[in-house]
Amino acid sequence: MPSPTDIFVPAPHSAGWETIAPAEAGFDAGRLSATIAFAQENESPWPRSLYYPDGSYVGNVEWNERGPWTEIVGPVRERGGPAGLILKGGRIVAEWGDTARTDMTFSIAKSYLSVLAGIAFDDGLIGDVEEPVCKSVDDPIFAGPHNGKITWRHLLQQSSEWQGELFGKSDQVDHNRQIGPGADNSRKGQRRELNAPGSFYEYNDVRVNVLGYALLQRFRRPLPQVLRERIMDPIGASQDWQWQGYSSSFVEIDGREVQSVPGGGHWGGGLFIGARDHARFGLLIGRKGEWNGRQLVSREWIARSLSPSPTLANYGYLWWLAARPGLPPSSFSALGAGSNVIWVEPERDIVAVLRWIAGAATEGFIDRLLAAQA
Repeated sequence: MPSPTDIFVPAPHSAGWETIAPAEAGFDAGRLSATIAFAQENESPWPRSLYYPDGSYVGNVEWNERGPWTEIVGPVRERGGPAGLILKGGRIVAEWGDTARTDMTFSIAKSYLSVLAGIAFDDGLIGDVEEPVCKSVDDPIFAGPHNGKITWRHLLQQSSEWQGELFGKSDQVDHNRQIGPGADNSRKGQRRELNAPGSFYEYNDVRVNVLGYALLQRFRRPLPQVLRERIMDPIGASQDWQWQGYSSSFVEIDGREVQSVPGGGHWGGGLFIGARDHARFGLLIGRKGEWNGRQLVSREWIARSLSPSPTLANYGYLWWLAARPGLPPSSFSALGAGSNVIWVEPERDIVAVLRWIAGAATEGFIDRLLAAQA
């Protein structure tokens, strides 16, 4: 990590973005070119429309979703082709595809929720992550002997075991869910016995949406508005991104109708954003929440976010941590289906953003990127 006086900060979106030659950035130009070609050649198998010819939404097919909770209740937008960029020291060393296109980004939105939770923590809206959410969010969804024990940390580490229905979707929809290469979702949606909050990890989009709803209750205003004011505008992001909720996720806040936003595009909606904006966001987190001399998110929160969870060692507060040999221990990722990736290596000040790469090829891209360093 460079010293603070050496840190380059990209100019705001409208002012352009400085580039750097691969050799000057410490990369072998030929190997880096081959790495980019690998990303372009391994496009996601998902249809561009995000619907298969029989009308099935890709998410329902991808996760073997069936039964009463399959309805798509948020907007869906046709995706673009493979795209991405690589930053070294904040400068663009490589770029391909349409990196400004505001495509759906699926579960990368979870990592944005993590940062919003950090802002709530820094502002005192969350006093203690170990405190039950019901202490500061007076709502029936956090009532009772089970849900009443759920803490903010449980929600952030996906170990809450929250039970119930939110915006027409039951937590049961993601019972027995698996993710990643080789995932077996043959039993997904089959009800299982719940464990004590904080004792069991499960990737569950309804429970992440519960976190988004809880944060909305604390901020008392739309989360996309908070994100724009506190993070995206200060880091010079474009004005093009949007965070869309469900037709069923409007709630009343202080007499106003406000839409709660989800942590992905499981049922449509979520974060619609370009790769360049993702890269700025990844750069902010890699630099421990600081941008151009301003601490936008506390270093304490970033450290907590990137610390292993007790129920899954390669998971933090909605961020994925280095999980296999050969990866720099400090590296971490925001991951979304499709596949969409923000990969950050803070020690080398590298950020890579991938849009629409085949999931099985993601690790191959990272390995090639690391090998391309001269």
